[in-house]
Amino acid sequence: MSLPDSFERLTVLFRKLPGVGAKTARRMAFFVLQQPVSYAEELAACLSGLKDRIFTCSRCGNITDREPCAVCSDLLRDRSTLCVVETVEDLISIEQAGVYSGLYHVLGGRVSPLDGEDLDEECLAGLVRRIGEDRIREVIIATNPRIEGDLTFHAIVDRLGETDVSVSRLAYGLPVGGSIEFADRTTLLASLESRVTVKRKE
Repeated sequence: MSLPDSFERLTVLFRKLPGVGAKTARRMAFFVLQQPVSYAEELAACLSGLKDRIFTCSRCGNITDREPCAVCSDLLRDRSTLCVVETVEDLISIEQAGVYSGLYHVLGGRVSPLDGEDLDEECLAGLVRRIGEDRIREVIIATNPRIEGDLTFHAIVDRLGETDVSVSRLAYGLPVGGSIEFADRTTLLASLESRVTVKRKE
């Protein structure tokens, strides 16, 4: 069955979104088609202005529509702690959890030799500059718990060797509510290595 070209084009564009297959893309296109014209106009205006109004914060790398971003300009945040994340998505996840109140530094990449990826030198230089200029006392490296995250972590630690700052990394291992019997070897090893001392021998 042949569908209108404009409908097919919209379906193709939706299929380019992460995690969207052919059927889901078609359902999304039908949804837009069934909405009032005002919905399609607002959606089109929002998409067309997205690139014009949203840019990267020059200080931390977060997405923003003002300079500096809302996080960097919030004077109530702990300005002595800097959390280094791989992507803006990671930053948003931590923010939505409401468990951290310091500043951020978005790497915008990772170290992945198999994919030919490496950290941007200017981003690392910016991190070192921020530590000095903002008088950061602790850098929390929040890279993902996988091989690429480990390589990225070590690359950052090596670069921060020239700075006088405390460096920590997020602990990882058994998830809250999980069961030991279902954990794989890597998770159990990470849990043991990240264990917390609750009482020391006197």
